[in-house]
Order: sequence, then structure tokens, then C-alpha cells
Amino acid sequence: MSNVYQVSRRGFLEGLFSAGALILAAPLVPEILKGSEADNAAFHPGVYVGIQPDGKVIIVVHRSEMGTGIRTTLPMVLADELEADWKRVQIEQAIGDRKYGSQNTDGSNSIVGFYEPFRVAGATARTMLEAAAASKWNVPASECQAKNHEVVHSSSGRKLGFGELVADAAKQPVPKREDVHLKSPADFRYIGKEVPITDLDAIVTGQRAFGMDAKVPGMLFASIEHPPVLGGKVANVDDSEALKVKGVSKTVPIETFKGSNYMFNPLGGVAVIADNTWAAFQGRKKLKIDWDLGPHATYDSVTYKKELQETARKPGRAERQVGDVDAAFAKATKIIEAEYYVPHLAHAPMEPPVAVADYRDGKVTIWAPTQNPQAVQTTVAPAVGVKPEDVTCNVTLLGGGFGRKSKPDYCAEAAILSKQLGKPVKVVWSREDDLHFDYFHFVAAMYMKAAVNEKGLPTAWLGRSVYPPMLSGSDKPSYGGLGSMGFIDVPWEMADFRAENGMAQGHVRVGWLRSVANIPHAFAVHSFIDELAAAAGRDRVEYLLAALGSDRIIELGGGGRGGGRGGRGGANRPNPYPIDTARFKRIVEMVADQSGWGKKKSGNGHGYGIAVHRSFLSYVATVVEVEVDSKGGIRIPRVDTVVDAGTVVNPERVRAQFEGAAVFGASLALMGEITSGDGRIQQSNFHNYPVARINEAPFETHVTLVKSDAAPGGVGEPGVPPIAPAICNAVFAATGKRVRDLPLKKAKLV
Repeated sequence: MSNVYQVSRRGFLEGLFSAGALILAAPLVPEILKGSEADNAAFHPGVYVGIQPDGKVIIVVHRSEMGTGIRTTLPMVLADELEADWKRVQIEQAIGDRKYGSQNTDGSNSIVGFYEPFRVAGATARTMLEAAAASKWNVPASECQAKNHEVVHSSSGRKLGFGELVADAAKQPVPKREDVHLKSPADFRYIGKEVPITDLDAIVTGQRAFGMDAKVPGMLFASIEHPPVLGGKVANVDDSEALKVKGVSKTVPIETFKGSNYMFNPLGGVAVIADNTWAAFQGRKKLKIDWDLGPHATYDSVTYKKELQETARKPGRAERQVGDVDAAFAKATKIIEAEYYVPHLAHAPMEPPVAVADYRDGKVTIWAPTQNPQAVQTTVAPAVGVKPEDVTCNVTLLGGGFGRKSKPDYCAEAAILSKQLGKPVKVVWSREDDLHFDYFHFVAAMYMKAAVNEKGLPTAWLGRSVYPPMLSGSDKPSYGGLGSMGFIDVPWEMADFRAENGMAQGHVRVGWLRSVANIPHAFAVHSFIDELAAAAGRDRVEYLLAALGSDRIIELGGGGRGGGRGGRGGANRPNPYPIDTARFKRIVEMVADQSGWGKKKSGNGHGYGIAVHRSFLSYVATVVEVEVDSKGGIRIPRVDTVVDAGTVVNPERVRAQFEGAAVFGASLALMGEITSGDGRIQQSNFHNYPVARINEAPFETHVTLVKSDAAPGGVGEPGVPPIAPAICNAVFAATGKRVRDLPLKKAKLV
């Protein structure tokens, strides 16, 4: 990863393995995760593992590393089943290729989707090595067992190293899945153990290449002035002053994307080309452009908020419905209502978008910090008129992503310019570009209504959410399409329930951000349940346990679009991820104990709040302690989080994800807000889109992982949703002020 080099898609593996290596290329990706096949190879592999004649094990990882540790965690799974010595494992980053199955490092799906395939890959290679040893010794394979990079004959004690078996193992037939036996968890050597990121030292000492480090001989540098309003076009450009800047060679127009789906496509504008980034940035400042701004120039976030709130007060499309909510409300003796609002949010990773592209002879090579190299292929290809298989995407390390770098518009920009200029081009976005032209997390207005019984518990529930769709810039309002996330899978025990989605018009590019619709929906659902508890005058932990009710399994089935990521079953396939209220109750009890809930008193500016949420197949309970000073300033002395993510592969990395989620979630809750006036985004850098600094972030974060042998859930995103409602519930406990609109910095707490 420290060097940039030209590589073909077929040449990638040939460059990794020496002659005589055992290369396992087997169809190991579950059919549900497979894309269409990319070529006519004898096998269409999901993952590659190879063993060199010297015994070195090479594992090719197809997911992107952005600080989560996935480039270590997936190989841990494979190496464990292989019985490899971790010190003799070499890890290589895969290029983009559909034969790997999904490479989109998004949706907290890397371990969920590939835990079993990587186990099967390791166990398959182990089985072939054991069979090779058995053949050499002329003994039954059942008497041969791989252990710590060797195969041992149980009765004689004879041993052969992996390298010694490579040639014979390569001649063994690849066993069928039913003939491959996975290890018992009791025999795991790496899974569930603390393993540091494999190249951590090299990363912190600057020896590993991030996207910003990518260099190609002879490359040019580009900075692009995008239309200030979505869908805008260049009417006239005067580049005379820009061309006077030392180092600037020319300007190049980039056509505005035609259509309404801006998901992955370039925004258009004018690129300034130079022999260094600084010159490109300075030349761009000298451009004089007249814009045709288009219909979104009237977009104003204040007016838009009112429109969404009005829509949320009217009936919408039912996403999930149980019982008869209207009848229940008609006969209820007590009804409680509330409205909530979450603004647009930005990803703001520390490394802004950047990409290098080299177009030559109808083929394109890309170097980029991308979460989705296959999307790079399918986006770049039509932008420059080639086939996706003629686009090679080299994945660098990512300086943060949070979902932004799943969208490869910046890669397409570099490719377009490289084709026009006939040279490699590096496109670099500034921090201002990143905030002005992000794929913003959608703004949402939510209306909540509940009927409660004599104990204050909900008996009927209506939730309505209104937010713009991912297909931003469409010419008419449409449904958001993600109403299932955190809204239809409310776990409270009650007979009547309905979740609705309203229509909204998009005016900016909208894309998923860490935990997606769970951010606003968890805020509304878990703030509202706290309001019900307050109205009942009950302790919050005791109330949550009562609202969760009996231990039961909730199968959403076809009851809601997308199932809320509540299940991964299908035809003739059991669902390993039903909603289990017992798991909810256990983590509520655990986080109460861990935080000392029963011993804490709230009031006089000091408070504790709790929220419990399930997203991306994992259960998370969080207690937040807050202090509110005489000026309304908020300090967060402590966060306690308990996580039930099923089987945990690398506990150290999982805890790190939830520690980071506490800071990320606090930033969004306290200060995150993107606004617009005259169609233009009004935030430009960290001075007006702040993230939590050290004195604003939680001072202590304590994370406990539930020991479980359940199927693994996601961990990158589920820590974020409970943070905002827990903070706001704590603020209410401390001050008596209920916050229903984020961010908290705008609330009047004193």
C-alpha cells in the first residue's frame, strides 16, 4: 500500500503469488450477496487465500480500511479456520472486482455478510492441506489435523509445515461445502481475541498510503469550481486571471449531470488544471463565472422545515401496521403527542474527497479512498465511455468515510479530466468543497402519538416521518424510502401500531451517513418513550423494561419495506436476526448496573438519560450523564454503553467503534446542522460546522460487550443512534427542558 503502481485486474493476483503457490479460488460468497460475474474464470471467487511454498499465507481483503480495522478482522476469521500462524500472514487489499461479491464497506455489513464465507474459505484450505498430508503419509485424513501452521498426524506425531504441503494440496479437489467442517468456538485462536490493526505502526508513522498520498509520474492537479446550487450550469466563464497564476496551465469545463439522480454522478463546473494543488486552488479563486442556477436556487432551509412539519401532521403512507390504531385512539382516555426535528448533517471526514485517474487507450486506472470500488467502476465507465471491466480501482486507506466515500463522483471527475488532457490527473477537494457539496444526511420532521393505559404504558402508537429521498433533485415530491430503519421495528409491547412515511421534495444531494435513518428515528422514538415515562412519573429504566414487556420474538416479515434490516432470512432460509426483546431487556439491565443508575440523582443542572436501540442487527443501550451550566452550556462527564452484537471477532476494535460513536453522536446532537439560503449551503468549514472538540466530547466512555454466540451483528454504525436521545433525555432530567429539535446548541436551556 505504500507504493502506487499500475495493475491489471487479472494481473493483480499473479503479482501476489509466486510459482507453485496454493491459491484457493472457490465460490464462497452467499448467493444473496453476489453480483453478476465479472469474467469467465474457472472459478468465480468470493475471497482469495493463497499459501506460498515458503509457508507464507496471503489473504486478499475486499473491503476498505478506514479505521474500523476490517482489513485485520476479516483475515483473523480466515486465519483462525485455516489454523495459520498470525505472524506468517500477509494481508493485501483487493482491487475493485464484482467476483468478490459486495465490496461496499457500508451498512455495517462486512462481518455480517462475510463472517461465514471467510470461515469457509479458511476451513476449505485447511481441509485441502490435511488431505494432502494424509496422502503423503498414506493415512486417513481424519487422523490429520492442522495446528499452528502445520499438519499433525495424531497417532505418530509426524508434522508437515504448510509450505511443504503446498504442491500436493494444490492438486486436491476443492471440497464441497458440506464436507468442510468449521471449528468449534472453543477452539478459536483469534476470533474473540484482542488483535491490533495489522499495519497500525506503519499507518501512524506515515508509511501507508491514503488517497491524498497517491502519486503517478507526470500527473496534473485539478481543483473544481462546482455550481453553487444543485443542478446549476455554467452560463459564462472568464478564466483570464486564473491563467495568470503561476503553475496553472488551463481550465476545463465539466458538464453538469443531466437527470434527477445525483447519487454517484459529478456535479459539473469548471476545473482549474495546474502542476500542483496550491496553484490549482489559487487559480480557482480567480475564476469569474456566471451561473444558470436552475430551480433549486429558491431552496431555503427555514421554509423547508415548516413544509416538512406540515406534512408530518397529515396522514402518510403506512410502512407497517398492526391492529387498528385509529380505533384505539378513538377510545383512549389519555393521548400524548410530540413533534421532533433533525436537520441536514454532513459527513465531514478528516480526509476530503480525492482521486487520481489515468485514462490510457480506452482503459482507466483509479487510485482513491473509496468505500465502494465497484461503484467506482460502474460510475467512471459511462462517464468516459468505457466498459466497467476496463476500469481498475486501487483502494487506498481512507481518512474517514462515514458513508460519503461510497459515492465516487470525485473519481469520475478525475477520469473525465484525464481523458480530456491525455495525462493522469489528481482531483483534490477542499474542506469547503466537502461541506458545500456533500451528500447530506437528510433532514427529517417526525410526529409521534401514543395512547397510554393507567400505568402510563403505550397501548397504541403512531409514528410519522417526512424526509427527502435519496434521489435528490427530482422534479416532484416523493417518499423517502427508508421509513423502515428504526421506525417500523419499535419493540414496545402493544396491540396497535402504525408507522407512516410522508412525501418530500429534495433540493440538495442526499446520501446515507453513519446509521442512516436511525439517526432521526432513534431520536424521535427514544425521546418520545422518555416523554411517556415522564408523564407517568416512572423511573426510566423500570419504565423501559415494562414497555418492552414479555420476552418475545418479533418477525417483521413483509410487514414493512426493507424489514428494518430486522432479518436476513428468505425463501427456505431461516432468519438468524429476528427482533428479540429479551436481548433488549438484558442490555437495559446491564447498562443500568454499569452506570450505577439506581444510585444517581438528577436535577439542578445534573442529569442522566437512557436510550436503547437496535440497528444493523445489533442491540445497544446507552446512559449519558450531562451537566448544564448557568449559561446553558453542556458537558458530558460520562457515557456508558452496553452492546449485544452477537459473536464479536475483535473486541478491541468493536469497543473502539462504540467509543468513537459516542463522540460522533455527541457532535451531531450538540452542534450538527447544515442550512441553506438561496439554494446555497451556508456552512463551509469547522468554524461553522463544528465537531466536538476535546472539551465538548464525552470525558469518559465505558463500553461493555455482551458475550454471545449469536450470529454477528454490525458494529460501525449502531453506536450512534442512542446518543442523541440519551443526551436530550439527560438534559430534561437535569433542567426540566425538553429538546425536540436538534442541534442542542440552539436550545434555550436556561
